[in-house]
Amino acid sequence: MARNYQKDVFKTRCSLVTAFLLVLFAVITGRLFYLQIIHGKNAREAAKEQHSIYRKLSPSRGEIKLSGQSSLETFPVATNIQKYLVYAVPQEIQNSKLAAAALAKTLNLEEKDILLKITDQAKKYVPIKKQLSEQEQQEIKALNLPGLYFDAESARVYPQGSLLSQTLGFVGFKGDAKAGLYGLEKFFEKDLAGSSGTLKEEKDVSGAWIFGSNRELVPAVDGVNLVLTVDKTLQFKAESVLKDAVEKNSADSGSILVVNPKTGAILAIANFPDFNPNEYNKATDSKVFLNEAVTGNYEPGSVFKPITMAAGIDAGKVAPDSTYNDTGEVVEADGHKIKNSDGKAHGMQTMVQVLDASLNTGAVYVKEQIGNSGFLKYVKAFGFGDKTGIELPEAKGNLDGLKGDIKVNYDTASFGQGISATPLQLVQAFTAIANQGAMMKPYIVQSKIYSDGRAENISPQIVRQVISQKAANTVAAMMVDVVENGHGKRAGVPGFYIAGKTGTAQVPKQNSKGYEENNNIGSFIGFGPVENPQFLMLVRVNHPRDVKFAETTAAPAFGEMAKFILDYYHIPPTRK
Repeated sequence: MARNYQKDVFKTRCSLVTAFLLVLFAVITGRLFYLQIIHGKNAREAAKEQHSIYRKLSPSRGEIKLSGQSSLETFPVATNIQKYLVYAVPQEIQNSKLAAAALAKTLNLEEKDILLKITDQAKKYVPIKKQLSEQEQQEIKALNLPGLYFDAESARVYPQGSLLSQTLGFVGFKGDAKAGLYGLEKFFEKDLAGSSGTLKEEKDVSGAWIFGSNRELVPAVDGVNLVLTVDKTLQFKAESVLKDAVEKNSADSGSILVVNPKTGAILAIANFPDFNPNEYNKATDSKVFLNEAVTGNYEPGSVFKPITMAAGIDAGKVAPDSTYNDTGEVVEADGHKIKNSDGKAHGMQTMVQVLDASLNTGAVYVKEQIGNSGFLKYVKAFGFGDKTGIELPEAKGNLDGLKGDIKVNYDTASFGQGISATPLQLVQAFTAIANQGAMMKPYIVQSKIYSDGRAENISPQIVRQVISQKAANTVAAMMVDVVENGHGKRAGVPGFYIAGKTGTAQVPKQNSKGYEENNNIGSFIGFGPVENPQFLMLVRVNHPRDVKFAETTAAPAFGEMAKFILDYYHIPPTRK
């Protein structure tokens, strides 16, 4: 009886243990199924995260350099330096108040703000300050404060300060990431930025790489270096001359653009006022970031007259000695009168005299000989109404007034009013006159140097043959007479024949018809020496208040800059 009882107890206990083991096995199996099958992917990713290192590798941003007089000389105007980010690990800070006080004094920050950051035990990474210099980093290291660490970071700097600022642009934040804003920095963002790389490798419990384990490396590709056609010395001089011209004439602003008319290469491009891209956040008006030389649309005025004259001569409708009777005005169908800027009637005048005296009626006369449709064809052939294709954000001007066959619009366009253009478009158009009729595409990047050492050189490009060689040379000679005997005398350079043309343009009202009173834009465009042009230049002075006409604002600045260029290139005089 007792033995049977013991046997029953034993069987019961065995059954319970077996049942428990079966349940435990089922639970473990279920748990393993849940972890490995249902959530297996997440578990594997978590394990991988714990035992592997993943690091994003940042490329170095490409530099931008200017050219020198020697083809081997280059000067960086946008480059990178190493800066540091100091951060804290709050759990490792031993004396928060001491650390906050020391950091505040060294970094010129508020102690209470630092203390709030480094006492937040919920965080393992707290940035304290970015963009530290090498000296600031060493000063913090000397404090010997536990819990402080550094990350190296690249900072964009512009070693020449405000030089070429609107053309360069700057690097700033676009959302949460840094990117090029304005100018070349924006236009070539993808080239300059390069491409990021990655590093994946196995790590041990101490965080060190396990030798012999899998390692996946995708190297970062550094950005492209840009070498510009801009000459450093000419750029410095252009900015100095422009600043003096704007301030001397109490003007609002101005631009100078210098190109090689045979290639289209930009040698100098200056705007004033300018800004320091190292401190772009200190600018009070974002308009100062705009490159007016390529985006500043304006009605060019009388600097457009050589374009009209070139069209008339190329079409065979007029010659330098062709004459017309200047009555001082042209009466439109609605009774509106177009008058000369001096308000005078000059009687019988040649085409040479039309440019010398800058006669509006003479420009209308030439346009009339070509006809409206013929005139528009030439205007477009000279590149007006289209972008030049330069490697910068640019405007394209406006020819909307010539869409309909409205006589008065074509009449005023013949002397550069009622249509708009940028300084760069004017310069491109005049390369055709300075370069035997062939118009050159303006460009500012001379070469692109890739991270592997490969160089891509940019070649000059002819846009089209706009006028004949004979017509170009004829108009060039007529423009020399403007400097010798007309309104451009102050643009002349002793010992050289310089071709040029003044222009004093009215400024249209923003929200109504007509033009602003006591507001004009003075321009002078020209090239030299006329026998073998080495430069083509436009000077523009906006809203001068002390004088009215371009012959006393833009022309003297042109003459000063032209003399400097000829001396700089050691061009021997071509006349006594």
